[in-house]
Amino acid sequence: MNTERKLILYIAMSLDGFIATENGNLDFLSIVENGDEDYGYNQFVNSVDTVILGRKTYDKVLTLVDEFPHQDKDVYVITRQNQAAKNNIQFYTEDLQTLVNKLKSEPGKNIYCDGGAEIVNLLLKQNLIDEMIISVIPILLGNGIKLFNNQLQETKIHLLSSKAFEKGLVQLHYSILK
Repeated sequence: MNTERKLILYIAMSLDGFIATENGNLDFLSIVENGDEDYGYNQFVNSVDTVILGRKTYDKVLTLVDEFPHQDKDVYVITRQNQAAKNNIQFYTEDLQTLVNKLKSEPGKNIYCDGGAEIVNLLLKQNLIDEMIISVIPILLGNGIKLFNNQLQETKIHLLSSKAFEKGLVQLHYSILK
């Protein structure tokens, strides 16, 4: 039985495929706020023990919260700049494929890819993402930071589930066929 950890992208995007506006604004996400509804986020986060994200995404998160979340997880910020580790956060400058293969070979829970677009596209290009949970926000932004770039090769995916929510968010859960 293969018990290899999975690398799972969990992200939100506009209906036209943007994860943020051109200047990195995420205000459009608020249109689906609905009380205590977290769209399965807490359940998902409890299923992972490692987080991978790009430096721009890391920097953006720091502007939104007082303390970086995921204090109980191993966090790898993918960056080109050498930086000392901070508590559970490693600033990783080496080969991304090497890191992901190492993490997948170790025992543990699944691995959460929190973006951004550069990291997602690099991981997809290297066929390292196993599943994608994409929350589609009911808005057309027209332009911004695209989740998927035009450099990707054809990738076959399989829909595991879809769920529509009261505020119009539709969550799609795919596995990547390898």
